[in-house]
Amino acid sequence: MSAPAPPVFSPAAVQTAARLGLTPSRANLDVFAETLLELARADRHVLAVTSDSRGSGKLGPFGQELPRQLVELGIAEQNLVGVAAGLASVGKTVFAVSPACFLTARAFEQIKNDVCYSNNPVVLVGISAGVSYGALGSTHHSLHDFAALRAVSNLAVVAPADNLETRAAVRAAAALRRPVYLRLGKAPLFHLPAEAPFALGAARLLRPGRDVAFLATGETVAHALLAAARLDEQGLSARVLSVHSLRPLDADAVLAAARACRAVITVEEHSVHGGLGEAVAGLLARHGLATRLRIVGFPDEETVTGSQADLFRHYGISMEGLAATATTLIISPT
Repeated sequence: MSAPAPPVFSPAAVQTAARLGLTPSRANLDVFAETLLELARADRHVLAVTSDSRGSGKLGPFGQELPRQLVELGIAEQNLVGVAAGLASVGKTVFAVSPACFLTARAFEQIKNDVCYSNNPVVLVGISAGVSYGALGSTHHSLHDFAALRAVSNLAVVAPADNLETRAAVRAAAALRRPVYLRLGKAPLFHLPAEAPFALGAARLLRPGRDVAFLATGETVAHALLAAARLDEQGLSARVLSVHSLRPLDADAVLAAARACRAVITVEEHSVHGGLGEAVAGLLARHGLATRLRIVGFPDEETVTGSQADLFRHYGISMEGLAATATTLIISPT
C-alpha cells in the first residue's frame, strides 16, 4: 500500500508531485529518530538528552532499547542544554532534543555560552519547528530561531528538506564534533530528487533554470520544486536550490543563481526578518548584485490561526502561491 499524500500539500500539488515522480515520504522527525538510534547502537557514547520530549521527538524506541543512553531532564530547557554541554565536554556525542520554539528561546543563553562559546560539540535538535504546531498558535511557533542562532558565533544552522537530507545531516552533525543546530518538522513530505549529493554547507541543485531561482530551506523546498513545475507549464524556467545550511551559507551557489537568473525568491518557514532571505539579500548586496529579490516567509505580525497547511496557503508558501509570486516578479516586477 502506498503512503497517503502529505496533508500540507493541496490536491493540485499532490497531482503535480505524482507527475514529477515524487513519492510520499515519512516525516523528517521520524527519520531523525531512526538514524540517531542507528548511531547509538554502534557507539555507546552517543546520547539523546530530552526535555520531556521522548514522545514528541519519536525517541520511544530509543529509550526502550538503549535506556542508559537517554537522559530525561523534564520541562527544563536551560538544564537540558547545560547538561548536554557538560556531557559533550567529556567526550560524549550528544543530541539535545526539544521543541524548537522552547529550545531556542528559553535556553538561548545556555546555547550561546555553554555550547558555542565553550565549543562543546552538542547537536541541538529543534523539533516541530516553524509552524508545525499549527493551531496551537504563536506561542508554539518557532519563527525566530534562524534569526537568533545565526547571530551566535560557532554554530552551524541546518534545516533538512527531506528524508535523504535528514539522514545525511544527522550523521554529518555527529561526525562534525562542533556545535550544530538541526531544525526538523513533523509533517510527512515527498522524496525529492536524490541525484545531488549532500554536504553540510553546500546547497543542493534540484532543478536547473534561468528565469527565476527558488532558494528554499527546510520543508518549504518541496513546495518550491512543485512551483517550478507549474511555472514550466507557463514557459518559465525555474531553478530550485535546497539551501539546507543557513550557516555556513553556500555563497557560491547563491551568487551563481543570482547571476544566471532574472530573479531570486527565497522561501522559508520562518519570519522574513533574520533568516534565509536576509542572509541572501546581504550576500547579494555585498557583491553588488541588483537581481530582483523576493523574500517569502512569515511577515511581522501574529500568525493567523489554522493548520500548517492553512498557514502555508495563507502566506504564499505553497505551489500555487510561489508560482504566482514568481510570475509577478518576472513579468510585472513593480
